[in-house]
Amino acid sequence: MTQLVVRSGRTLRGCMRVPGDKSIAHRALLLGALADGPSHFSGFPASGDCQATLECIRDMGVHVGEPREGSLVVHGQGLCGLQAPTRPLNCQRSGTTMRLLAGIMAGQRFAATLTGSSQLLRRPMRRIIEPLQQMGAEIESRAGHGPLTIRGRPLQGHVHYLCIASAQVKSALLLAGLYADAPTTVHQPGPARDHTERMLATMGAAIQTSGLTVSIRPTAVLRPFSLRIPGDFSSAAFALVAAVLAPRSELAIQGVGVNPTRTGLLESLAEMGAEVHLEQCRDVADEPVADLTVRTADLRAISVRGERVVRMIDELPVLAVAATQARGTTVVRDAAELRVKETDRIANVVSELRALGAQIEPLEDGFVVTGPTALRATRVDSHGDHRLAMALSIAGLIAQGDVVVENVQCIDDSFPGFVRWMREIGADYG
Repeated sequence: MTQLVVRSGRTLRGCMRVPGDKSIAHRALLLGALADGPSHFSGFPASGDCQATLECIRDMGVHVGEPREGSLVVHGQGLCGLQAPTRPLNCQRSGTTMRLLAGIMAGQRFAATLTGSSQLLRRPMRRIIEPLQQMGAEIESRAGHGPLTIRGRPLQGHVHYLCIASAQVKSALLLAGLYADAPTTVHQPGPARDHTERMLATMGAAIQTSGLTVSIRPTAVLRPFSLRIPGDFSSAAFALVAAVLAPRSELAIQGVGVNPTRTGLLESLAEMGAEVHLEQCRDVADEPVADLTVRTADLRAISVRGERVVRMIDELPVLAVAATQARGTTVVRDAAELRVKETDRIANVVSELRALGAQIEPLEDGFVVTGPTALRATRVDSHGDHRLAMALSIAGLIAQGDVVVENVQCIDDSFPGFVRWMREIGADYG
């Protein structure tokens, strides 16, 4: 499917689950490959990005059974048991795969090349290259972009002061720190996803967190582990916003990860006047999980900036859709990171929502949306960006007439089955 026809006016009701958390699944595969024995995972998402990580570890001699109903076993080879790949490791479109693998490859005893799609090779990699080189890594790149050729060598512990709050950069350095000759410390300027730290602690790594500082000591053995991967909050976000905007809607989403480093959208929706309730809160393998319920609400404009932006960076495109229906002017700042995602998300969110009739203006580090505005029927384009494709499909639910979203095949990068699941709760997607 390359295009999606969205018809508006439908009520959304029911109960749904979303695929397993993509960020956690990437880390489970990579750390499972380094464990000393088999690790068992369920709830594994069938996303293209996670499949890229799966194929990369297979190319280094890690046996992984084919996922069956979301369950799989990764037969870890130990920290020093990976084998030199016989071909470049294809990270496809996944920045997480390339950046986290770079940290692991830096400490191996062989060389490897990390490559991927043309879209991925345009994304900035200097942010991991330079701090890894400070630890002694040998990395060749194309002017700070991929492909990356990494020749594994002994690494030195280092104290890093990050300029941006980035879970991918932090994770790459912590993974490299497993192979260093002394402790590695990462000072963050703000909060970023902490799934790597939680998982390493579960596996017995010598890792310590104090505020925004994380330290890890060299590790000899990582214990294998079992994990039920919680539902991906970044996927749930689209259904949440859809239910807030669509008329007379009420929706429950079960088993969603609500790690506080990920839930800035919940705080923003609450500030806008939406009621999202967390029920049956529990911990699953040190990750907080809850069932979410939400219903249609009238929204008011808000301002989003600072550390909350980091905790909802992937949800900002769908927040922009919600802002088109909020009373007043919504301002998003400190989100320059959107410029270097799969696409320039600021430019593309603005251009496509304008095509729908939204009053939205770009900022260098965000955007300004004035609402409420009636959205009109038209044809829009995802530009190959899965988050934008889903955000536009949500916007279509409240437009005055049919909206056609082009290039929607990229949705499978993060949320395979999105169209089917949205249809099940009442969306009219043709």
